Formats: sequence, structure tokens, C-alpha cells
Amino acid sequence: MPMIRLSCCASLLFAVLIPFPASLFAQEGKTPPPPVILLWPSGAPLAQGTAPEDQPRITVYLPKERKTQTAVVVCPGGGYGFLAVDHEGKQIAQWLNNLGIAAFVLEYRLGPKYHHPSQLFDAQRALRYVRSHTEEYHLDSHRIGIWGFSAGGHLAAMTGTMFDGGDSTAKDPVDRVSSRPDFLILDYALTDRLGSASDYCYENLLGKNPDPKRVAEVTPVLHVTHETPPTFLVHSDDDEVVLPQNSINFYLALKKAGVPAELHIYRYGGHGYGLAPLDLVLSSYALRLADWLRGMNVL
Repeated sequence: MPMIRLSCCASLLFAVLIPFPASLFAQEGKTPPPPVILLWPSGAPLAQGTAPEDQPRITVYLPKERKTQTAVVVCPGGGYGFLAVDHEGKQIAQWLNNLGIAAFVLEYRLGPKYHHPSQLFDAQRALRYVRSHTEEYHLDSHRIGIWGFSAGGHLAAMTGTMFDGGDSTAKDPVDRVSSRPDFLILDYALTDRLGSASDYCYENLLGKNPDPKRVAEVTPVLHVTHETPPTFLVHSDDDEVVLPQNSINFYLALKKAGVPAELHIYRYGGHGYGLAPLDLVLSSYALRLADWLRGMNVL
């Protein structure tokens, strides 16, 4: 009996360490898993080790028909303490793929181990990576957006208000291109530190008792300018985790800066619902989003 257990464990270990080739999945009629790409194969800036949590990555979901030339970097939420990679990651990517849009689900570094600017570096790098590989993925470099949920929405909003045009002299070609997203999609995003999740998110992002200047530095609503990308926002009125005033204030800041924006606030929904597939009313926001993308000429 011990020998049988050892054999089973050895076989399982082999399966974990040695990935099966895509051809084997094809023979069995299964779809191979989407590719996962390390954003910095040789080590991320500010990395504190080489464990999986030290290596930010993107999972690539490509549509069967690449008819839009549009891509979206997806930032799952989780308060900067974990990542809701299913309903705010994989399911979002599949919805985008159904529209013909390529999706890149970002697994950024988390607190309390990692603090700002590590997460911002990860999101910026994801945008640069996609933009520098447009030929490979059949994309338009001017049709690359970012979509974030809750704390992931905070990260997306930071990325949309804190970007640069790239370093033309960089040795790494990825670093030569812009990190500015062409559009933002923010779902129940923390943009103005309002709601019960605020302290938890900011502590994970900045550490305990952060300096007020550091807090202001990572509060996206304070950094909106006329260069902030066009933005689609959705929230629910009964969200007590991230109050709807976050989206309202961000929308008002966008309008003051002359940035095109669209805001939808639903009466019910709470927080953390992703595409809200079980809510007939709330789930309709996906239709509004698709219409907005068409109006942006990216769909």
C-alpha cells in the first residue's frame, strides 16, 4: 500500500511539474489552458523573492475571431490582499472574447508584502507589454484599455491618471512604449477613499498609518486631468463597501477636465458582483458597456 501511494504522488508531481503539450489536449478534444506570461521574466522591480507572489503575470485570452483589434487588461479586485481571478478575471475575459476583444488578466503583486508603487508598476508593465506585442496579437496600439473591479478598479484608475509615454532609450523594448490606456472601465472602483473597504485597501497598499501625502498620491480622483482616458463607470447605490460616491466624484472630476465619461448607478447590487449574471437588472450594464465600446469605435 505505501508503494502505491508513493507511485500516485510521484505521478501527480510529474503532472504538476511537466505541463502537457497543447497537442495532447487537441487529441482529447479539450481546450489547452490559456498562456501565462511573466511580465518581467528576469525579475520584477522591487521584487522580494522569486516565489509566484513575487512574479506579476498576465493570462492571455484571445478571441476565436480577432475582428476588433482591441485589447483590455483586466484587474481583478480583492482589497490588494487577494485576487478574485474568476468572476472578476476569467469570466470578464470570456465576455470580452465573445465580443472579439483580446483580454489579458493581470495578477499584480499584493500587500502587505508589496506596497505602492509595485502594483502600479505591474499594471503599467501589462499595458506596455500588450502595446509592444500588437503585431503578434493582431491588435491596434491605440485600442488598448484597462478594466478594474473594486481595488482592481483603484489600480486601473491609478494607471489612467499616472502614466508616461515610455523611455525611447530603454534597452527593454517593452519599456519604450506608452503605459497610457486608451480607455478605462471601472466597476465599483475605489477612487476617492469612501467606504468600509478604504482603510483595508490603503493599508495593504501603503502600510499601517500611511502619511497623508502618500494617501493623496494614490487617490486617483485627485489626479484626473484632460489627458485621463475616456471612462465608463458602474456602481450600485447600496454598495457600503465602496460607496457610490467614489464613482460619482470620479465622473465629476472627468467632466471638469473635459474627459468623455459615462456613469451608471443601479439601485441594488451591493459589491463585488462582476458581471452579475444572476441579476436580471444589474447584468444589463454589460449591454450598456458594449454600446459604449461601440461608441468609442473599439468594438
